Amino acid sequence: MRHTRMLCWIATAAVALAGCAQVHEPVDDYIVLGMDEDSTGPGASYSTIAGSTVRATVARINAAGGINGKEVRLVVENDESSPTNTPSVIRKLVDQGASAIILSTGSGSALQAKQISQSTGIVTIAPTALTDTVAGPPGNEFAYMAPNPLAQYADVYCGAFEAQGRKRLGVIADSSPAISGILNTLDPRLRKCIDIVGTQKAAVDAADLTAGVSRLLDSDPDVVLVASVGGNFELLAQNTVHRLAPDLQRFSLASIGNQPASWKLAQPGALDGLVYMGSLSADNRRTAELQNWLRTVKGPGYSLTAYDAQAYDSVMLLARAIELAGTHTDPHLLNRAMQEIRDVPASFGQSPLTLSFSPDKHIAPDSACGLVLIEFGSDNTPAGPWSEYQPQCSNKGAQR
Repeated sequence: MRHTRMLCWIATAAVALAGCAQVHEPVDDYIVLGMDEDSTGPGASYSTIAGSTVRATVARINAAGGINGKEVRLVVENDESSPTNTPSVIRKLVDQGASAIILSTGSGSALQAKQISQSTGIVTIAPTALTDTVAGPPGNEFAYMAPNPLAQYADVYCGAFEAQGRKRLGVIADSSPAISGILNTLDPRLRKCIDIVGTQKAAVDAADLTAGVSRLLDSDPDVVLVASVGGNFELLAQNTVHRLAPDLQRFSLASIGNQPASWKLAQPGALDGLVYMGSLSADNRRTAELQNWLRTVKGPGYSLTAYDAQAYDSVMLLARAIELAGTHTDPHLLNRAMQEIRDVPASFGQSPLTLSFSPDKHIAPDSACGLVLIEFGSDNTPAGPWSEYQPQCSNKGAQR
């Protein structure tokens, strides 16, 4: 009898606690968008750039009358780019009534979020993640991403290596979960076109990379790829390679090009000749229009980044889906509407780039020309598109 009463008390307490939890279904009066923004972890250097543009875009939408005449409210949580934190963060956003979630966090966390989006039935879109599996099968019914996938990064790098006759690649990488996930995708694809003679990894907050870079140079690479989330690690790697092997051709991910504040940390001429995987092109008028608008928000001297453009497009794609669905309270209708989005002109990439989704395509760019190889000049600022190789605006490859 005592055992039965105790079980009843436990059950009653559980019901009471559940009743006290602040769980909110989407309401009809306004639209809640959630954002998982890493503002303090290893991905903060790029996540906060995207996050500030998400906020500005939501404010712009509201100033124009909202979506379907309804105000948009943004709720934000921080997972510190830690995949172990991501499930609770996503659930918090769902509990606050989010109809969809923007993943302004690392690729590892965005990949973890895919599982939660599937179990909760909530649309997620990643404006900065690069790992293809973030929005690829299996379990991707509600998961989407805005940038070009790493498979296309690898194709473009391979084209660039072939154009220069490079045969031996050395890799310098930070040990963040985001970069580990990126290398897991890039590595096997790059090995199909070049011999990877060595990989050196170090902590994101490393203070000296001399020993690791020296070991890498001992393997005699004829080209180096720096893979990092950016910030101090990226500049430390670039400074060190330039100091020890100034004539060695270097490539990088998008991070270095999208973090203008970090260029001043480079030693004089240390970035000269560095080629990074960019996503902005001077021939795209929508990019220029976005920069002009953001300068009214972030200051007249603001330099647009791909994170800005992809964050802006991510919010606008969600807005388009809500408009098409005619509702934000039915997750299945909203998801179906996401898969009906076709041929939306992109704010990033080369001018012909469009963005589309379908039941079988959850990565937005319709071609590889969302990518642009950009070369740094002697003044440690981007000088423009690299003349030796560029992706084509088709899914058939790239052009020299």
